Amino acid sequence: MTTQDDSAIRNAAARANTSSPQAPEPVVEEADTRSSTQVAIDEGKEIAGVVAVAVILVLLLRTLLFQPFTIPSASMEPNLYQGDYIIVSKWNYGISKYSLPIALPIIQGRLFDTSPKRGDVVVFKLPRDNKTDFIKRVVGLPGDRVQMKHDQLYINDQAVPNTLIGPVPAEDAKLISGLDTATEYSESLPNGRTHLMQDMVKDGPVDDTDVFVVPAHHYFMMGDNRDNSEDSRFPMATGGVDYVPEENLEGRAIMVLLSWKEGSSLWKPWTWLNFHWDRFFKGIK
Repeated sequence: MTTQDDSAIRNAAARANTSSPQAPEPVVEEADTRSSTQVAIDEGKEIAGVVAVAVILVLLLRTLLFQPFTIPSASMEPNLYQGDYIIVSKWNYGISKYSLPIALPIIQGRLFDTSPKRGDVVVFKLPRDNKTDFIKRVVGLPGDRVQMKHDQLYINDQAVPNTLIGPVPAEDAKLISGLDTATEYSESLPNGRTHLMQDMVKDGPVDDTDVFVVPAHHYFMMGDNRDNSEDSRFPMATGGVDYVPEENLEGRAIMVLLSWKEGSSLWKPWTWLNFHWDRFFKGIK
């Protein structure tokens, strides 16, 4: 005889059996039937693919966007110092064959050309060999008349205004003037851009020059360290820079990322933190 309680128990058990989850089916993994040689080859292909993508990205970055350079001399003091590690924007003036790690003759002139502005600090290939990287300030544009007279810069027969700031330390001054200081000025170019420059000696070798008339598609470059700069005041015939063709422009210097003190080297790990800490992330005017 079945009681009401027995029936209820059987119904509850049936419901429990019906609603209980089914056990998952076991996953069967396929065995890797490749030989060890084939596995090594496939992994090598993967690694090569990753490396190739990384190389392409780095080349695109260096070619089209930004590239680092290290300042090797004092020619741009008091704005850039030897040991400064700078970032150069590659896209400001378009692309030429010198924008690439290897100059390709198939690119003639500049693609997407944009002219530099007076006062830009520019990295360019030295015209006499088209290989050496130089950095100077754009002073003369195509068609300009540029001259130095008694330490005074003239552009288009107008004296460029400058304001005396005072003496500043300059180690290279000893070789030129016998002193350990230079005189710093603030100079204002015709387009209103102002920058610092320094002078070490009055009426130096290129403090009085003839008039330079800048040819079409060329630029007149000068260093901010006026008595210690190999620039467009020196003709190519004497080993100088001369006028710089527009296709030789590589990019505009925009920032000092960091700056190493003299004697620092990648081959001397104990000097890796030998920085000028006050020059980190310093904009270039």
